[in-house]
Amino acid sequence: MHFGSVVAAVGSCLDARAAGGKWLLRIDDVDRPRAVRGAGAAILASLERLGFTWDAPPVWQHDCEPHYAAALAMLADKGLVYGCACTRKMLADAPRAADGSARYPGTCRAGLPAGYVARAWRFRVPPGEVAFTDRVHGRIAEDVAREAGDFVLHRADGLFAYQLAVVVDDAAAGVTDVVRGIDLMPSTTRQISLQRALGLPVPRYAHLPVVVDAGGQKLSKQSLARAVDDLAPGMLIHDALVCLGQQPPAGLARAPLAEVWAWALAHWSLARVPRQPEVHSRRIYDR
Repeated sequence: MHFGSVVAAVGSCLDARAAGGKWLLRIDDVDRPRAVRGAGAAILASLERLGFTWDAPPVWQHDCEPHYAAALAMLADKGLVYGCACTRKMLADAPRAADGSARYPGTCRAGLPAGYVARAWRFRVPPGEVAFTDRVHGRIAEDVAREAGDFVLHRADGLFAYQLAVVVDDAAAGVTDVVRGIDLMPSTTRQISLQRALGLPVPRYAHLPVVVDAGGQKLSKQSLARAVDDLAPGMLIHDALVCLGQQPPAGLARAPLAEVWAWALAHWSLARVPRQPEVHSRRIYDR
């Protein structure tokens, strides 16, 4: 785990606890070729060291694929998915969506081009605006069909796409509130479109700022952000609270971990979370 993940985990956990709800843990490893052996177990160990507890056994996405297949079949029965033959090379010059992915131009929407076979399955996005009220940022709206186009649900490599997996998993767990980094906000309207198509409840959403390094790059594995396992747990939770606008006293960073968590829960306020998309923290977390 890097510090950016700690900030998101602290915010989501405190928001659930403050509401008297359950904090659920899921390892999103549906992209098996990119999953590192042992990484999920290491994440669980890191969370435990930082004082996190969860209210149900962790869910591993790789165990849930039959549920994703059932959801895809349901959408197919409704005529809401279609086969797509497009490759990344074919879409290289397509306009970009808000998350940087190709805005699908609808090449295969009316049928596969002559001589091509389906490689993936796309969701036939309904026209019109999709809106939700973010608990941090207020009303967010997007015309998904126009801004993103039909997006992939089942990939050419045979794996289910993140958007479908998350929607199915949230519904199966009875999730009422999703609290996550703002880098995932472009996915929210797509997920709401899928929830509506599948007849699933739509959770409330809150998107937290992401932590960036001195160069303005989001902390991540790709940016070689420092792992937090050798850093003091109380200091990490304190600094996460600072990033989340909670204004903890400076001395709290040296307090026992249980005391840090007790203060955090007693003072948690989503209204104090910064509305800007990015926050900086101390450079020790960069790499």
